[in-house]
Amino acid sequence: MAFELPDLPYDYEALQPYMSKETLEYHHDKHHNTYVQTGNKLAAEAGMDGLSVEEVVKKSFGSNQGLFNNAAQHYNHMHFWNWMKKGGGGKSLPEALAKAFDSDLGGYDKFRADFINAGTTQFGSGWAWVAMKDGKLEIMKTPNGENPLVHGGVPILGVDVWEHSYYIDYRNARPKYLEAFVDNLINWDYVLECYEKAR
Repeated sequence: MAFELPDLPYDYEALQPYMSKETLEYHHDKHHNTYVQTGNKLAAEAGMDGLSVEEVVKKSFGSNQGLFNNAAQHYNHMHFWNWMKKGGGGKSLPEALAKAFDSDLGGYDKFRADFINAGTTQFGSGWAWVAMKDGKLEIMKTPNGENPLVHGGVPILGVDVWEHSYYIDYRNARPKYLEAFVDNLINWDYVLECYEKAR
């Protein structure tokens, strides 16, 4: 199954002022597209081009670093675009999600602080996540392209903390970017969809 660059689920200006048109053009059209092109080439060379992206990620982890990097980043970004929407973020979580955040993550305010902290303290490039693991939600952070799939979990929310995700708009102020993401961009309906599939 060849990797394909998905269209953004909104126009390039939809997430302003929290994420600019320029950031989306570079991040989606250039960075994500490179992961797709390189991933397809390396998957074909490894004889994994018939597998789903999730299978390629799991199979290449620890055995084919180049393929893993590109396949994992493709997987991460396929979801990342959907984890954001115009007018998103804030405390209005769907009921099932709010209950799970209360029972597993200590409630919305604790989730917000812990998730922003995970993204802020991820040294260098990487991601912060809310993942379903062993039947419960937990906050994780991973380096580079790694994701919860290779650590026994399933991501229901993730935020990209590679510099290309925020440097145009926030320069080196990663915490400000993370606050804007949580408060103004998260697409809680898509998070709920991921949560229901992961249960």
